[in-house]
Amino acid sequence: MAIQKILVINQPKVGKLIREIRKLTCLTQEQFAAKLGVTYPTVNRWENGRAKPSPLAIQKIENLLQEMGEQGQQLLTKYYAE
Repeated sequence: MAIQKILVINQPKVGKLIREIRKLTCLTQEQFAAKLGVTYPTVNRWENGRAKPSPLAIQKIENLLQEMGEQGQQLLTKYYAE
């Protein structure tokens, strides 16, 4: 299951994964935050490695990865395999 994979990715990689998802979906940090129901500073802290997403946010990120289809699966594999 993808959530378990995201949970075991270390902090810097989670931030990189989130940044890459956001850029591939052509969203600003503000837009990405709104889509996940969090604030802009929260997304900023995730991407800069100062915080890790909550389990609920991880679930929403997993949903985004699933919506991205093959591209989302490739991203998950890329960051999980490193």
